Amino acid sequence: MAKTLNPGDPAPPFDLPTAGGGRVSLAGLKGKRIVLYFYPKDDTPGCTLEALNFTEKAKAFAAAKATVVGVSRDTVAKHERFAEKHGLSVILAADDEGLATEAYGVWGEKTLYGRKFMGIERATFLIDGKGKIAHAWRKVRVPGHVEDVLKVVKALDAK
Repeated sequence: MAKTLNPGDPAPPFDLPTAGGGRVSLAGLKGKRIVLYFYPKDDTPGCTLEALNFTEKAKAFAAAKATVVGVSRDTVAKHERFAEKHGLSVILAADDEGLATEAYGVWGEKTLYGRKFMGIERATFLIDGKGKIAHAWRKVRVPGHVEDVLKVVKALDAK
């Protein structure tokens, strides 16, 4: 997880397949604000809670002119089951090749119960309409995170 993206940096391009058979890309969302959140795995407790929280606030993000995109290395088929099971309305993008997770610097060594493994660091990036990183949250803790992101997105209008 060597790469660190800071506010003002250009957002790395991405073009990923999504649940429902579509695609989502930085170029395709040009001019829009993007809340790009990376999470470790579909249907695990923290990831499910985070996806449910983003879904719950989806209308508020839309009102603040922001598109929410969740990214993990799970397959499109797993994303579809996950979205259906929990009634998720956010875009879920499959980064099976790991290009986006590497480009955003969220793929690296993790430790769980003393065991080391490669995985995704839970992180969120707010990308402005010009394709630049407006804000980055690293090593995210799920409780209260979505509210923090929404507050920052809404504050962009105040500037």
